[in-house]
Amino acid sequence: MLYILLAAVCCAADQILKKWVVGHIAPGGYIGFIPGVLGLTHVRNTGMAFSLLSEHTWLLALISGVVAVVLAVLLLRPGFTRWEKAALALILGGDLGNLIDRAFLGYVVDMFSTEFVDFAVFNLADAFIDVGAVLFCALYLVRTVREERAKKERDRLDGDADGK
Repeated sequence: MLYILLAAVCCAADQILKKWVVGHIAPGGYIGFIPGVLGLTHVRNTGMAFSLLSEHTWLLALISGVVAVVLAVLLLRPGFTRWEKAALALILGGDLGNLIDRAFLGYVVDMFSTEFVDFAVFNLADAFIDVGAVLFCALYLVRTVREERAKKERDRLDGDADGK
């Protein structure tokens, strides 16, 4: 239940920031945030990253809904560490934040614009998804390697015990 709460907090933070941007920055407008690094703008994105599938917002909403259900089920099942579940909760919170926009607005509100590199404008939900995905993959990989090493060590010890 703690992880569902974390997802809800991430989703709420994303929605609050989006509401602020919509209320304070005109579409296409810009406010410097961290000079030379990051600015705030107001972009309406009907697609996904880099505006892919811009003409298929309904499909993206459907995919987001399915992903949300899968993530919620994974969070409620045993088998993941608490940190892996926290990472999944970040992904779920971001997914829900963008799903709400797609379902109710027909587009996603993006606001973060990097100044030091030419990159797509993104939002807080996207950041939660990216950080959660990288964290989950790293944690899962580390756990898998550790389990494999432990299995090899057990097999080696079992082999030594059988040989004696």
